Amino acid sequence: MKGTVHYEVRGQSALLSIDNPPVNPLSSGVRQGLFDGMTQALADDAVKAVVITGLNRAFIAGADISEFGAAATAGASLNDVLNLMENSEKPVVAAINGTAFGGGLEVALCCDYRVAVRSAPVGLPEVKLGLLPGAGGTQRLPRLIGAEAAIGAIVSGSPIAAPDALKLGIVDQVVDEDVVSAALAFSDQIIDSGSPTRKIRNLTDKVIADRERQDLFVQAAANLDQTHRGQFAPAQILKCIEAAVYSDDFDAGMAVERSCFGECLAHPQREALIHIFFAERAANKIPGLSKETPLIDIQSAAVIGAGTMGGGIAMCFANAGISVQIHDNDPEGLQRGLKVIEGNYARTVAKGRLSQQAMDERMALIQPAATLEAFGDADVVIEAVYENLDLKKEIFTKLDAIMKPGALLATNTSGLDVDAIAACTSRPEFVCGMHFFSPANVMRLLEVVRGEASSPQTLGTAMALGKRLGKVSVMAGNCPGFIGNRMIGGYSRQANLMILEGATPEQVDSVIYQFGLAMGPFAMADMVGLDLGWRARKMQGGSNEITARIPDALCELDRYGQKNGLGYYRYEAGSRAPIPDPVSLEVIERVSGDLGYKRKAFSDDEILKRCIYPLVNIGAQLLDEGHALRAGDIDTVYVNGYGFPSHIGGPMWFADAQGLDQVLADIRRFHEETGDDAWKPAPLLERLVAEGKSFASLDA
Repeated sequence: MKGTVHYEVRGQSALLSIDNPPVNPLSSGVRQGLFDGMTQALADDAVKAVVITGLNRAFIAGADISEFGAAATAGASLNDVLNLMENSEKPVVAAINGTAFGGGLEVALCCDYRVAVRSAPVGLPEVKLGLLPGAGGTQRLPRLIGAEAAIGAIVSGSPIAAPDALKLGIVDQVVDEDVVSAALAFSDQIIDSGSPTRKIRNLTDKVIADRERQDLFVQAAANLDQTHRGQFAPAQILKCIEAAVYSDDFDAGMAVERSCFGECLAHPQREALIHIFFAERAANKIPGLSKETPLIDIQSAAVIGAGTMGGGIAMCFANAGISVQIHDNDPEGLQRGLKVIEGNYARTVAKGRLSQQAMDERMALIQPAATLEAFGDADVVIEAVYENLDLKKEIFTKLDAIMKPGALLATNTSGLDVDAIAACTSRPEFVCGMHFFSPANVMRLLEVVRGEASSPQTLGTAMALGKRLGKVSVMAGNCPGFIGNRMIGGYSRQANLMILEGATPEQVDSVIYQFGLAMGPFAMADMVGLDLGWRARKMQGGSNEITARIPDALCELDRYGQKNGLGYYRYEAGSRAPIPDPVSLEVIERVSGDLGYKRKAFSDDEILKRCIYPLVNIGAQLLDEGHALRAGDIDTVYVNGYGFPSHIGGPMWFADAQGLDQVLADIRRFHEETGDDAWKPAPLLERLVAEGKSFASLDA
């Protein structure tokens, strides 16, 4: 059996030490070890209390996901263990030495008292896998800290630092080090005071008080529409916590939790979220790279460009404790960029999410550089200027002469040719793309772009650096737009064609919003600014692209989007809420008529397929070409970089769920109806359907 629990007696207490490296998941061996250890301690009259702790770096990091299913029934169940602890007449103390997540915190909540080391995070993150705490977490936590705090903790699934857990009342004591000695001393005090136990199931004061708050669950449900729109598990969590508040019988509340847990377990969102969980981790497995691949030692960094992207990238380095220089060819722009960085940090401090000391330390790591020559000793440089290939080639020619041998040279381009940029240097093997997403200090995704000459050392360093910066990194091949932007082009094009053909921006945006994205393509275009593309097209002498006709016509009427209150929609002063505007519709109908379109009605189902299926078809092309390594990589890109709803699992997972034969039939129909080569089915999609396979089968 995987994992064990060591038993020893120290003074008047039995010490149970969980040993299932590296993070002590609740495997069958751990569950059986805890059950046996508790049984032994309760049978020994010389033992007056029990202390439970973890070896390695965690207390208990949660369930063992590899045992989901039949294997989880082997040996003692978690409920067997918890019942033994909760019925113990001897006090049980949790010595939380490290991470206590999920089932780990639920074990601690079945203890009478909890002592935590200051560095230990606790939490109930099951919602992130489409589940809810299934071992009493939804019943015990409200009794301990009140329903409102419990809702926040369980619905968010976020980790809670030990000092914050102490303030909430989740733990009873926080110590700086040697939590086992502290917990043993704590248990001695309990023994000396008569060995009182304190079972959370019997605590009722907070939930009884919560019954007086008539709007508590109404408000919580309304909040879910903002924070977890369309997700199944959060609503089930509210149902469980409501049962904890209004049921006088703890076991009745547990029955509600078991029922809701079963519903979550059977729901397709659970599979989708677990798919994303594993896909994000699989993205780090790159053919040709191994743990033995030598990496560049990154101790200092440099960033070119102090605009939105460059400033955000510099913040990423500082947040990771890496000193970074930043240069801009406009000295005033450099100073503005530094002010923006300072303002970003200051707002985080004002919100209480960062201390002033931490802000000062991070700002000290970001140093302005008057010239590129100052970058000579940096271990990595990231170019983040605007998308102009000639300019980027010029910069890399200079960097080749300046940077020390062995430094990593990366471009933040969102879709330009990395090989053309690398060819301007005498060391293309040290060049790759590192495509951050805006705002770089917030967005989790990083596309690492593999150039033809990029060495394993370069790619391994870029992937490892991404992880160090807190990013979810995905390897992409060097093709126009890489993975994400190449695919989004098809989505945007179809949305723009549909409003020419008869749909309205409001209808398209509504369908996409209801699907789960934060906003539709036209609200997004207004937010970015219609004038950006319009001005770029004018600089290039104009564009004959049919999908540019409407935004260009809007811009000719000074309708630029949110920035001036008029775009596809109109906006009230100080508001970002889009309001449908008859003037915009008139422009759309006029351009549509001028181009010879006969406008037609669209169903919501048709709109969704027209927007999402290009992602699927282009994704299949990327897989066939080797520019994306896995279907799961594509899903990871879209969930982390483009707001695709994680509970739907990404575009490729979504296609599997619809049935690839049905997806292919619709794509063929669109191809026949439009004659547009953009709808020509990807050969990989046709092969998978012919063989009765799925995208997921490619990753198995």
